[in-house]
Amino acid sequence: MAITYQSPIKFNNFSPISPSYPISNNFTNLKFRFCPSPVSSKTHTHITIPEPEPVFTSVKSFAPATIANLGPGFDFLGCAVDGIGDFITLKIDPNVRPGQLLISNINGDNGRLTKDPLHNCAGIAAFCVMKMLNVQSVGLSISLEKGLPLGSGLGSSAASAAAAAVAVNEIFGRKLSVDQLVLAGLESETKVSGYHADNIAPSIMGGFVLVRSYDPLELIPLKFPYDKDLFFVLVNPEFEAPTKKMRAALPPEVTMSHHIWNCSQAGALVAAILQGDSRGLGKALSSDKIVEPRRGPLIPGMEGVKKAALEAGAFGCTISGAGPTLVAVTDEEEKGREIGERMVEAFMKEGNLKALAMVKKLDPVGARLVSSNLR
Repeated sequence: MAITYQSPIKFNNFSPISPSYPISNNFTNLKFRFCPSPVSSKTHTHITIPEPEPVFTSVKSFAPATIANLGPGFDFLGCAVDGIGDFITLKIDPNVRPGQLLISNINGDNGRLTKDPLHNCAGIAAFCVMKMLNVQSVGLSISLEKGLPLGSGLGSSAASAAAAAVAVNEIFGRKLSVDQLVLAGLESETKVSGYHADNIAPSIMGGFVLVRSYDPLELIPLKFPYDKDLFFVLVNPEFEAPTKKMRAALPPEVTMSHHIWNCSQAGALVAAILQGDSRGLGKALSSDKIVEPRRGPLIPGMEGVKKAALEAGAFGCTISGAGPTLVAVTDEEEKGREIGERMVEAFMKEGNLKALAMVKKLDPVGARLVSSNLR
């Protein structure tokens, strides 16, 4: 059974950007695949969208880190993590030409990210939302504060895109739906890390999210019971794992037995989430036989670190996203700290890598407004 990748999506209720929308000179060479304008579901003719008035002069938004794949849920399961993520400050800027977008400042990236909005994940998502809203009369400027390390496997690009999409939507009165915001973020993800929504969807929606389909986009929130304890032990080594390299390591084909195994584990994982079964969640998360065996050897010491986590009492351990961060699962915060210490020690012993451990809970909210200034 070959592993294949999704082709460009087609929407039953959306069409490409109307050519009548004015596009500034800065964006004439940028082709958006997803940024849709609403069309009639019966006639598929374009609906004229009145440009919304800004509600605020400036807003600040936050979007959380995410854990994608969760072991056997490659490219279709993910969850949001509380307490770490990216911030966006967005303002109506009279110094920016109407309909255009400027990235004025980026902090926390060590100078690695471009301020070109056509090639920056926050800029792409923000401009996509501007096109959806038909923003033509005002210019916007963005300041990005990176709280997530690049190439960490914690959904760094998705967090920036999610925060930017939500900020633009909020400043114009929250006109777009969650699905539309995910589409804007997916446009960004496609250009910078790949065609998958297992980071961007939970970063925007919060909690656990299953991406059921892309044609049309169908997202299923999975509610983990709030009275149950679940802690993620995130251990990030000083090692960068480029997503392209990690995807290149995937097998071109999988055996039927591995396909059946992973499907059963993904089903068990979803059941554990819905039942609030942290132990079952960890067991299923730790049981991937397709992706982890190929990516694990590319992370120095990964096998020994996973072994150390399980011996320390973790219910399960696997790679977060494309890595190199590893995630272990437990139901006690103090136990999580002990597991994190053992994993950090193992990274140094087995992979000669320094690492940082964090114990985090699930973020049930997702990307949100932090502050705002009325007009």
